[in-house]
Amino acid sequence: MIKTTTISEQGEQTIQDFIHTLTIHENLNPKTLKEYASDLKHFIGWFENTEHQEEVVVFHIEDVATPTLTRYQEAAQKVMELKPATINRRLITLKRFFEWAASESRIRRDPSKPVKLIPEEKVSPRQMTDKEEAALIAAAEHGGSLRDQTILILMFHTGLRTMEVCDLAPGDIQIGNRSGQLTVRSGKRNKQREVPLNAACKAALEKYLAELPPDSPYLFPSEKTGDRLTERALRHLIQKYMKAASLEGLSSHDLRHRFGYVMAENTPLQRLAQIMGHGSLGTTMIYVKANRADLQSEVKK
Repeated sequence: MIKTTTISEQGEQTIQDFIHTLTIHENLNPKTLKEYASDLKHFIGWFENTEHQEEVVVFHIEDVATPTLTRYQEAAQKVMELKPATINRRLITLKRFFEWAASESRIRRDPSKPVKLIPEEKVSPRQMTDKEEAALIAAAEHGGSLRDQTILILMFHTGLRTMEVCDLAPGDIQIGNRSGQLTVRSGKRNKQREVPLNAACKAALEKYLAELPPDSPYLFPSEKTGDRLTERALRHLIQKYMKAASLEGLSSHDLRHRFGYVMAENTPLQRLAQIMGHGSLGTTMIYVKANRADLQSEVKK
């Protein structure tokens, strides 16, 4: 494994220039920027310490060619034995990095364009059962606040990510006599989308909104501070109710998966991808494939 802290000052400065540009021109969260920096340090560490073992090398972006990136990809697979998802994430970072370098005229052409990502086999996430969903809701009803109960119902019936739940404002909810929807303004890759609300979701939100202070900037504020509920706090409260319901091997993201599996039974693929905010239909297909596999298993029985 490459120690990413032992890279040259030139390499560190190049990373800082790239991250600085992203910070100014793109609305990326700090976690994403940190991952970009970490991925680039890993590559530069390999370039300076492994790719050129016979000499002392300082990283210069113009010295990187397509074969260099191909060798890095092979080393990540065969020597470092990294998972395909990890390798692909780092390759995507490098592609973005060299695209930036070309746009800044630091290099004449992008060496990463011909490099292909490694095919990944999509594994369907574990499916939460009807019984498990009911147990989690019951645990919140027995020992939780109205806010927590509403959060769980909303997540089960809309498939929102934890970040999207935390960022919701009261004005993002529109409830009519016969229909309702919410607006996600902080989706992945900053994409905004509309998510329909079913009857269960509407009823829960109407009850909750009647008790929410009218000046609250967030739909689900922290009960301690009144400010934005953090994703960490949201994951913690979900785990608390999972523990109370004696549920094991599940995470907050499994509520989103539960929504995907249930909806995939009767919802067109394109529409489900739109509702869940997926950038690729391949991501949505994991729910459809899992449902088909379950059906085949039942037929065999």
